[in-house]
Amino acid sequence: MAAGPEIEQLIQLLARLPGLGPRSARRAVLHLIKKKDQLMVPLSAALDRAVDAVKVCEVCGNVDTRSPCGICADPRRNSGILIVVEDVADLWALERAGVGAVKYHVLGGVLSPLDGVGPDDLSIDELIRRAPEFGEIVLAVNATVEGQTTAHYITDRLDGFDIKVTRLAHGVPVGGELDYLDEGTLSQALKARTDM
Repeated sequence: MAAGPEIEQLIQLLARLPGLGPRSARRAVLHLIKKKDQLMVPLSAALDRAVDAVKVCEVCGNVDTRSPCGICADPRRNSGILIVVEDVADLWALERAGVGAVKYHVLGGVLSPLDGVGPDDLSIDELIRRAPEFGEIVLAVNATVEGQTTAHYITDRLDGFDIKVTRLAHGVPVGGELDYLDEGTLSQALKARTDM
């Protein structure tokens, strides 16, 4: 061990974060130590404040410092569109993309019988209760087998409601070159082709 137990613990904790392995965590810790007053002290204070302040929105499942969250509480978000996402990271990505005056519903994952994740483990019942408030529900789940299974399950549960159910388009990304795309993406893009 090259460092004291406090430093090693910090490295081990940072290594648990997505995208950071042990080597990246070690570099991050060294950078924090070098910039102790500019980074480490403010980061520690921000983490202490966040522990007490962060809440999960009781309406949609977003993470904010209040519940209902800022999105659910915003009266300008009255487009009648509810976008269903797998997790909060997806919600934040859509917000960064500026999708408009929509509301969201975070499922908390996808159906995955092999991993023991069933309908009761996700916020699907809450979604069904919210559904009548909206004219359109957009299923913005990942294009994985589990994501599509979840989308079909939700669509079946919404059958009988007078609600338009849509999903995100799948296929060639903007700026994508056909030569670099996998066969599944190309096949899906051809099936979902549109008029010019």
